[in-house]
Amino acid sequence: MIGPGATIGILGGGQLGRMTGFAARSLGYDVHVLDPDPNCPASAIASRVVAARFDDADAAASLAERCAVVTLEIEQIGSSALRAVADRVPLRPGAHAVHIIQDRIRQKQWLHDSGFPVGPFRAVTSRDEAVAAVTALGPSIVKSTHGGYDGRGQVRVDSGDRGGTAWDTLGRKPCLVEQFLDIEVEISMLVARRPAGRSARQDVVVFPPSLNFHTAGILDWAVLPAAIGADVVRHATDVTRGIADALGIEGLIAVELFVLRDGRLLVNELAPRPHNTFHSTERACATSQFEQLVRAVCDLPLGSTDVLRPGAIANLLGDLWEPGTPDFASALEVPSVRLHLYGKAAARPGRKMGHLSAVGVTGDEALERVLSARRALQR
Repeated sequence: MIGPGATIGILGGGQLGRMTGFAARSLGYDVHVLDPDPNCPASAIASRVVAARFDDADAAASLAERCAVVTLEIEQIGSSALRAVADRVPLRPGAHAVHIIQDRIRQKQWLHDSGFPVGPFRAVTSRDEAVAAVTALGPSIVKSTHGGYDGRGQVRVDSGDRGGTAWDTLGRKPCLVEQFLDIEVEISMLVARRPAGRSARQDVVVFPPSLNFHTAGILDWAVLPAAIGADVVRHATDVTRGIADALGIEGLIAVELFVLRDGRLLVNELAPRPHNTFHSTERACATSQFEQLVRAVCDLPLGSTDVLRPGAIANLLGDLWEPGTPDFASALEVPSVRLHLYGKAAARPGRKMGHLSAVGVTGDEALERVLSARRALQR
């Protein structure tokens, strides 16, 4: 166990690092972060910021040398930097799991080979292969293998020729081509897992599923818990726990899933860190995802994932700032609504600047409150 008073290092200083840092400080830990931007969002809560690229092994070693444990809030960390940390202190989750997840082709192939349910896909390494893959799969999504979150690095195509154009657009590098699916709803699951335990029930906990809605590939809103059938919840829980166990996760892993109209449940993507779709755990659950991450990486007893009241979040993108500063006061007039800003200096279209959260008697009530508050921002 790594007790309060120790220092936790975080690879990445974005909003997830910032919110994890808040939880760590509440539990009595110090926080250091590594990020290319010395004024990153997490700098406001960190007593030390190592300003360096995510593939800088020397900088990662410097971070680790003054920490008792290191975790991450972004998976795109260079392998040499991960090794530099792991050679000095516990890295949770471990480098092997991060290595599998950070490359989309490697991740999807691992899921398939491990027996987890995924949709039809092909890995392509040339323009001709991209054309052939889309011709075989039909309407598809072509994805870059690294980065490309929030809808970036992805192109929807409906013919082989367009598959070739997508290959060019994405930089003529290896890509993942996934068949377009007939999706009824999108959900996500979140598992926390302690390093000390492999069998005792308290060593692994699963949050209830989140129901998610995306616009242009970016999460727009999420509701917890998702109003879906009990059989789907059980299946999603089993799949997610199986993935966490197979990867040996120490910390958190989020699993994005599709529920198809024909009833099938398929895994979309994995994230070995806190997840945007579970921000509502700060309001809805007995333990937030951020406190749960701190507990897990420090090998403390995990907290309850019980839903105290249904909750919802709505993302605030930089587009809201284009006409001028949003009307935050009007948004906060909506009952139960709270404002969460990430401390980012520049607002840009599509950039996540913050979110609104609310709780309600039902998930629908919580969702209506955050959407009403977001509309009020633009008055």
